[in-house]
Amino acid sequence: MLRAALAIVAVWGSTVAASDGPERDAYPNIWLNPGFLSYHFDRDADLREDNLGLGAEIEFNADHVLMGGAFMNSEDERSHYFGYQWRPLHWVVGGADVHVGLVAAGLDGYPRKNDGDWFFVALPLLAVQGDRLGVNLTVIPTIEDQVYGSIALQFRLRVW
Repeated sequence: MLRAALAIVAVWGSTVAASDGPERDAYPNIWLNPGFLSYHFDRDADLREDNLGLGAEIEFNADHVLMGGAFMNSEDERSHYFGYQWRPLHWVVGGADVHVGLVAAGLDGYPRKNDGDWFFVALPLLAVQGDRLGVNLTVIPTIEDQVYGSIALQFRLRVW
């Protein structure tokens, strides 16, 4: 599954420079996503890696993004999230905008963390995006007996 996701990103990356979509610097932008793909560090655990759901981001400018959504988490429970992305570092690589920063979010639905109730996370973020397509990549650390660590990939589609 991770190989397929990486292949999709490679194909997308080769076409992003040729996109005739809207101007990327026009704000605000609204992005939708179908949840996450995750690759867990504990390969022996029987965890879900296709964390399907629906999420949205409102990109106010290159540095500030609000996000929220719901998805089926790695433990087959429904999770909800609401958060903020701070992306202070920016580059253009091969015609794609690259942003690096942090995500601060509230998250629920993990039975081993607060009995499934809300908790706070702060995670590193790499966002790569063209005019219409983008990806978010983050690393979720393992918190023993609470959260399984993983690399999470999220595909995004700009709808406005």
